[in-house]
Amino acid sequence: MAITDIDQYAHLTDADIEALGAELDAIRRDIEESRGERDAKYIRRTITLQRSLAAGGRVALMFSNRKTAWVAGTAMLSLAKIIENMELGHNVMHGQWDWMNDPEVHSSSWEWDTTCPSVQWKHSHNFVHHKYTNVVGMDDDVGYGILRVTRDQPWEWWNVGNPIYNLTLGTFFEYGVALHHLETEKLRKKEKSYRQALKDLRVIGRKVGKQAAKDYLIYPALSGPNWKSTLAADFTANIVRNYWAYMVIFCGHFPDGAEKFTVEEYENEDQPRWYLRQMLGSANFRAGLVMRFMSGNLSHQIEHHLFPDLPSNRYEEIGVRVRQLCDKYDLPYTTGSLGHQYFQSFRTIAKLALPNALLKATSDDAPETASELRFAVRDGVQNHFGVDPATGKRRGLRTALRELKNAPVQPAA
Repeated sequence: MAITDIDQYAHLTDADIEALGAELDAIRRDIEESRGERDAKYIRRTITLQRSLAAGGRVALMFSNRKTAWVAGTAMLSLAKIIENMELGHNVMHGQWDWMNDPEVHSSSWEWDTTCPSVQWKHSHNFVHHKYTNVVGMDDDVGYGILRVTRDQPWEWWNVGNPIYNLTLGTFFEYGVALHHLETEKLRKKEKSYRQALKDLRVIGRKVGKQAAKDYLIYPALSGPNWKSTLAADFTANIVRNYWAYMVIFCGHFPDGAEKFTVEEYENEDQPRWYLRQMLGSANFRAGLVMRFMSGNLSHQIEHHLFPDLPSNRYEEIGVRVRQLCDKYDLPYTTGSLGHQYFQSFRTIAKLALPNALLKATSDDAPETASELRFAVRDGVQNHFGVDPATGKRRGLRTALRELKNAPVQPAA
């Protein structure tokens, strides 16, 4: 099962968690108070770069009867769509730049270049996902309504298609995000009516129609005799953007160490424990300056989940402080290379196509699913919270996981 008692799982006392929350609050205050012209220049330059790439791509595609022009135009268009989706659309609509009071980069006015209507995304993502992050049964991003990514999701026969659904979702990720607001899980449980879903579908349909007209009718028509190659370039750029966004998102949510939580845990949660859930339920991947930018700085998914409305260009410096807190409180800071994080995510998706009876690990101590019960049979482990009086060192979750790995045991039922 998922984590029900986050204090016990994290091996932190009430005082520890309160202190951790206070230190994270201090990070927020420091960043909010230091926002200024440097950050404003960053977002304006990003907009200029994105629009320049889009315009350059369109001009190149006017001459796309030449292979080099088509490749250059498609590449620039792909980059423009990735930047608009990841660093602009996603982050602007989180309200990261609302403090500038600039209507051009305000969460209330931005409509992004993808099929998901911004008004629906701001509800399903900003409110639902970021409030209920990785709470099974409340966060629809846990499997996106079609993937089994934790053993807390009961196996059903159609889960055997997990790898196929995963490939399909990656290919048409923008449509998967658009349909996300339909809340298919609630429809299956009859918690949402088909009349409500049809109303949402009409809004989605209008946005899909606008995107299709722009990419597959208007721009190809403007290319005149090169309309076919422009049509192919637009389709290619959308697929490239879809795969990149899908990989970045999955690497932040489904690698080993990105834990899941129960509704019971959420119901007993305060702000410090909300912070702790974000830290334990998220994963980063290592990235240099360019990859950070191209991922919308979501290579720092932990920092993003902690502070979704702080400017993304500050996540790198926030990350230094968050990692220091993880060291101080002996908490894991889940990260790895992009390839490593995606491999773990894909392994989980492929593995959980099978019923639990065919899997080796238990539902309390598996790479993708864990609970506080994984420590239950280790004598006195719950009493070792805080500072170990014998060594004077903090004994937290990171140490407990290392001990468990070195001496694996079968958790109690």
